[in-house]
Amino acid sequence: MKGNISKAFFSIILLFSILNFTSCSNREETVSCFPNTPINVILNLNLPTYFNLQNVGGWIYVNEQQAGTRGLIVVRTTNGFKVFDRNAPHICPDGDTTLSVENDIKIVCPKDGAEWITITGEPTKIAQVPPKTYPYSYDTNTKILSVYY
Repeated sequence: MKGNISKAFFSIILLFSILNFTSCSNREETVSCFPNTPINVILNLNLPTYFNLQNVGGWIYVNEQQAGTRGLIVVRTTNGFKVFDRNAPHICPDGDTTLSVENDIKIVCPKDGAEWITITGEPTKIAQVPPKTYPYSYDTNTKILSVYY
């Protein structure tokens, strides 16, 4: 009898483990169905197109080749930059999950109304994870911002 209970308990644990790995559930940074694409963008902040990135809180959309599947949001912070993916990090992508900036202070998901603080990416409504961020390098002499992943 004890053997049957142990086997049943083990089977239940195994079943929940398998479901956890195969479902579209939260990982540390994004949902497991989040698109994984190479990022390779070079921005010359001397150009007028990127004027908004000269001041803290300024932001731009980057929608060019190798900027992910939906583009990037680049934000100037007090000690550098934040580069966010425009795919919602908390739900699987569909036609209505492209993040956008509203009122220069928040990033919003149109599908469910999730919100994040633009300058930090901290979630404030619905989502529990911040938008996916990408590493960058910035040359202060040439004002070249390189984003890569």
